[in-house]
Order: sequence, then C-alpha cells, then structure tokens
Amino acid sequence: MLYVIRHGQTARNKAKVLQGHYDEPMNQEGFAQARAAYERFVAAGLRFDKVYTSPLQRAIQTAQIVAPGVPQVVDARLIEIDCGPYEGMDLLAPAPEVIAFFRDFRNVPAPEGMESLESIIARIGAFLADVHDEALDANILVSTHGVAMRGVLECLESGSAGNLWSKRIVNCAVFVSEALPDGGWSAPEEW
Repeated sequence: MLYVIRHGQTARNKAKVLQGHYDEPMNQEGFAQARAAYERFVAAGLRFDKVYTSPLQRAIQTAQIVAPGVPQVVDARLIEIDCGPYEGMDLLAPAPEVIAFFRDFRNVPAPEGMESLESIIARIGAFLADVHDEALDANILVSTHGVAMRGVLECLESGSAGNLWSKRIVNCAVFVSEALPDGGWSAPEEW
C-alpha cells in the first residue's frame, strides 16, 4: 500500500506565501499536525516498512514524526513545484498569470520560470513506477507537498483528466492507494 502525506504547516503556509523550493521548517502547528497523523496511524495499527520523502526539511520532519525509526529515502522527484521568480509571492495578492495557472493547471501553461505540469507529472510518474513493486508487499509512506501531492493523485487516478489539480489538500492530509498486480494502482482515497 502507498500512503501519501502532505507536510505539516510552516510559517509561510500560515502567512499564505508561495513556498516552492524554499526550505522552510514546520512551525509548532505543523509539528502538532504531524503528531496527530502519527497517532491516527498508530490507532489504526498501521506500521510503515519504508519512507520516501522530498529533500525539503518540512517533508523530512513530517516523515520523521509520522514514521519514527523507519528507513527514509530522500527522493528529489518528490520536491514541491519549482515556482521560480514567483517563490515568496503573497497568495492573497497573486500575479494574474499564477492565478490562471493554479485555476487550470491542465489547460493554462505555467508562467515563465515556473515548473510545468508536464514536468511534475513526468517526475512523479517515474517515482511511482519505481516504487510500485515495493508497495505490493509493504506499506510505503511518501512525504511530500501540496502541488507535488496533486501530481501523485493525478498519476494514480486513471482518467482524472486534470480534475485533481484543483483539489484542496490541507497540511498533513493523507491519501492511500493500493499497488495492483497488473502494474497499476487503485484510485487514491483520502485516509
């Protein structure tokens, strides 16, 4: 089984600032969210065999709290969208081209300097292909970010046609998908 978690809250999340690759640690609320996720997993009797995490510290911190003592593999393909010149932008007053892109990732090209949807899908799809066989017989945790997580959901949901790009994903939200013997995945469900 594959469990995908978005990292806990950071100061930039709280301030509504676009983070992208900025390496922001979690704030106190983020640590509390990660501990609550850990408690949910423990209450369900769930143990992880392996953890994959984005290289950004907020994702690493989340993974360490949610799956203490479990071997972690840092995988750069799980990093958040590269926002380029828009990193640090106030999300309460975003640039019009960013609003257009975030409203319709599928049909509106990424603004100049920002990572494209095709790039996100390619790197996330390659990651999922690489871990598929492991997830057939093990519980795998993936600790990642909001836009990257939408990419995971898009890759897992056959025929989604971009519908999951607009899905609201809160900090420490968890989705689960089963690796299927035919090489595919079950439709992801919020856990």
